[in-house]
Amino acid sequence: MEDITSFTIDHIKLKKGVYVSRKDEVGKETLTTFDLRMTDPNDEPVIGNGALHAFEHLGATFLRNSDKKDDVIYFGPMGCRTGFYLILKGDLKSEDILDLLKEMLDFMIDYQEDVPGATAEGCGNYQDMNLDMAKYHAKIYRDVLKNISKDRLVYP
Repeated sequence: MEDITSFTIDHIKLKKGVYVSRKDEVGKETLTTFDLRMTDPNDEPVIGNGALHAFEHLGATFLRNSDKKDDVIYFGPMGCRTGFYLILKGDLKSEDILDLLKEMLDFMIDYQEDVPGATAEGCGNYQDMNLDMAKYHAKIYRDVLKNISKDRLVYP
């Protein structure tokens, strides 16, 4: 059985950044999967479940209400809890989504209301949310994106 591409990336060298994980052709559309790496794998603590869950709800809400809403296919956490995957329509590069990500993070950092969908009717595990920690991780990642270097835009 072949290794999938994401398992062939050297996670020891991988740092916080925005990476193109893969591109897929679906009909006439190209879908670009981005690796939004928020912690340095195997070196920093992973994102706690409550923060990851709140970040997912806020990120999905922002993206599906943004100017790019028609291009958003998926936004969700990595199983290793070191970041998120974002799938967008289009043949894109990491640089193409930096402004969108910064806007999303600013939205999260400034967010003051209840987490969208954090109800028994709206979520299968609504009590496991940590808005304060989601905002904390958004601030750290926003700082990474502020002056991101080219080596944090292409897999090592």
